[in-house]
Formats: sequence, structure tokens, C-alpha cells
Amino acid sequence: MTVQPGHLQAIRTQPVNLSSQQPAQSEPMFYYFAYGSCMCPVDLKRSLGEHTHPYVIGPATLQGYRLGFYCRSHRRNCGVLDVVKDAAASVEGVLYQLPWRLSELLDEREDVPRGGYRHEMVEINCRNQVYANVRTYVVVDKLAEELAPNDWYFNVVLRGALTCGLPEQYCWRLFNHMHQLQQREWQTPVRRSA
Repeated sequence: MTVQPGHLQAIRTQPVNLSSQQPAQSEPMFYYFAYGSCMCPVDLKRSLGEHTHPYVIGPATLQGYRLGFYCRSHRRNCGVLDVVKDAAASVEGVLYQLPWRLSELLDEREDVPRGGYRHEMVEINCRNQVYANVRTYVVVDKLAEELAPNDWYFNVVLRGALTCGLPEQYCWRLFNHMHQLQQREWQTPVRRSA
């Protein structure tokens, strides 16, 4: 990816209005912590079929995990994000409260029926509150080493992080991590069989 440090400012968009009222609670809901492409409500709408901005509670933190690109997405043809237990780390993301009727569509997006990801129930800190029994997704069969994201995935993850107001320092770390993985991939010589 040919991204310069100024590019992060160039794709900064207006943050989602996180102070807006949540939708009426007339149907069963569940909490969902997104840390990858689902942080972007616009991209999530593509899979769930409806606007997801109203379901955003706000920026949130998952303690005791770290990010890694330990999954190959065949649909996106690149490495995609996972969370891995690590007592010394934390992951920033977005907390949603979604209607239960969207649960199967979210599972489909996360490749649960085919064994790509599985549910993990976690505790999340958001707006000085602790939320228990929050669903997130972890990769079932992790790769031995990280695989770089493609440019599309790189951009949608970063756009979601910026749009939903994750801390700027975290966004820069995320940007640098993805950029370094891409650089490493481009510098690895291709082995040719004889």
C-alpha cells in the first residue's frame, strides 16, 4: 500500500454521533464487540442489510487480548483480524447493541457455519461501564504467523476505527502494524519450483 503518514488524516471522516439515543428496546438485543472490518457501520450494513449506526454504543476496550492477522479470508484473499489472549495487552474496538434477528447474518459474515470464527463471550469497558457477556469472534484455526491484509481490508478497518472515534494513538499503531505486514509480504521473495 502506498500510504504516507498524512493519509491517516486524509481518510478521517466525521465521527458517528455516539451520543444519539439507542433504538427502542422492543425486541431482544445482544452486545457485540467489533475490532476489525465490522467497526465500520457502513461495511457492516452491507452484510446485515440495514443501517447499523443507531446500534453503536461507542468506542470500547477488550482487556487481556491482542490483535493479530491469524486468519486467511478466502472471500477477501488476504489476512484478516483475530484477537488472541494476552494478559498484558488490550484491543480497542466498537461496542454495538444489535437486534437478535441480526445474529445469524453476523455469524454468516464471520464464517461461523464453516468454522472460520467462533463466538467468544468477553467483558468490555465502554464509557466508564463494564459490559459482561459481550459477543466477539475469534479464529478457530489460527495461522502460524500473521498474513498481511490487502489494501481494501486495510482501508475499511482504519475507516471504522476513525469513524467510531477510537483513540488516535491506537489508530496509528493499527495503521503501522498493517503497513509493516504489507511491507514484509512485499519483501519476501517468491519461491519458484524447479
